[in-house]
Amino acid sequence: MKKSIRWRLALILCSVLIALFLFLPSTPVSAKLPEWWKQSVPRIALGLDLRGGSHLVMQVETDKAVESSVDNIAASLQTAAASEGLAVTFSRAGQDIAAKFAEPLEEKVTEFIKKNYAVLEFKSRAKGEFLYNLSKNEVKRLKEWAVTQALERTRRRVDKFGVAEPSIYKQEQDQIALQLPGVKNPQEAISFIKTTGKLEFKLVDSEPSRLQQALAGKVPEGRELLYEEDVDETGRIVRRPNLVFKQTLLTGDRLTEAKVGMDQFGKPAVSIAFDGEGARIFERITAESVGKQMAIVLDGVVHSAPRIQERIAGGSAQITGNFTHDEAARISIVLRESLPAPMKVVQNVTVGPSLGQDSIDMGVRAALIGGLFVVVFMVFYYRLSGLIADYAIVVNLILLLGAMALMNATLTLPGIAGIILTIGMGVDSNVLMFERIREEIRSGKQPRPAIDAGYDKAFLTILDSHVTTLITAAALFLFGTGTIKGFAVTLSLGIIINLYSALVGTKVIFDIINSKWKLEKLSI
Repeated sequence: MKKSIRWRLALILCSVLIALFLFLPSTPVSAKLPEWWKQSVPRIALGLDLRGGSHLVMQVETDKAVESSVDNIAASLQTAAASEGLAVTFSRAGQDIAAKFAEPLEEKVTEFIKKNYAVLEFKSRAKGEFLYNLSKNEVKRLKEWAVTQALERTRRRVDKFGVAEPSIYKQEQDQIALQLPGVKNPQEAISFIKTTGKLEFKLVDSEPSRLQQALAGKVPEGRELLYEEDVDETGRIVRRPNLVFKQTLLTGDRLTEAKVGMDQFGKPAVSIAFDGEGARIFERITAESVGKQMAIVLDGVVHSAPRIQERIAGGSAQITGNFTHDEAARISIVLRESLPAPMKVVQNVTVGPSLGQDSIDMGVRAALIGGLFVVVFMVFYYRLSGLIADYAIVVNLILLLGAMALMNATLTLPGIAGIILTIGMGVDSNVLMFERIREEIRSGKQPRPAIDAGYDKAFLTILDSHVTTLITAAALFLFGTGTIKGFAVTLSLGIIINLYSALVGTKVIFDIINSKWKLEKLSI
């Protein structure tokens, strides 16, 4: 046997053995494999349609992101105005900013806003008040930014939630689609994902009469009724009303840190820290509010409302409550990955594990039936050469599954379709080569030169067909979403491996047979 034949044969055998080593832990026989084997190699993950789980479509409320940005701008303007000794009050009015001041300050306020925030445009004026709104370009930028940030932060939240092989992508202008395979408690996942993590600091109106008025259904202007939840000695949840001013003095957008800590009673709490600008704002509002209560509000729920005893410098604070350690950890994750705007569920589809198993069974059955017909046809039509083609199909499948395991790829129903398509392409390649070989034999050539000539003449045709299909698969991967990407990955791997098994795997078998028996006639 020639040295080149031995090297090619060794290469194929090594490739097959490595592939078997890689994908066997992903099969039912994994239960009988040693632990070191199962733990040392990655596995093929099952997608949502095969494993079961949740498919969610979330809509980002981009208008809320604009309002939050306006809140931040108003707070920053207030801090800057205070530092310059400018007697003006800034507050949000819908998606506008209201600037209230004494009449002689009109020109100073106008110049001050132009200098600090060029994105603000003058809208209207009244006695002692200017109204500004954000430019159209800035509103558009904020909405696009909100969706992009929501997408990235949702990805990080899901990773920390512990979902294996999630698929998260932008679906429409303001929608995010999530596929969460294997999620056993979809509602818990939804609650964790959609929690905005909007942290707000607001002053409490401590006047008892106005609180009673609000509880009676007549909330005073510029205020809102929020509740603080607590657990009493019997374990019952108690909701305590708090009348707070609507104006947000500081938001969680300025946070640089959120971690689990302990309060003064040794209970789990969430310690937070602000950036430089946030620290300055926090110091200013605490200095101006000594003796007043400040409510720490997370997603519309008051977690604590401490009384400010003195100015607080350094930009640190603590969120307290009757938290367990896990609850405090969840809150800290939510704050670190806070969403720029709330999200609402517009679609929630749960795929049960039994349905996923049915999909696997049907997919495998389809692959086996299709493969069996192909194997029988090849043997019937091409005889011994057909058996060689069938061997190439088996090698192709083993290498494909091994490559998927190495990449820790996710197998979906479209992925199974890609595998079946790969079988068809493998057969097509061999058919092209066999027909070329037949043509050479009919022209009078002996088996050995006919085989060499057939492979040489079919090579460019096979390469062209595979490259064009690979380009299509690349387009599907780049522009497709969800399971379409899985199909593209499986198809791309199958194309590359098929090219290898068809041109190298089958050729070496023909070379081995010819070198041993010097064929006078080829069974093809």
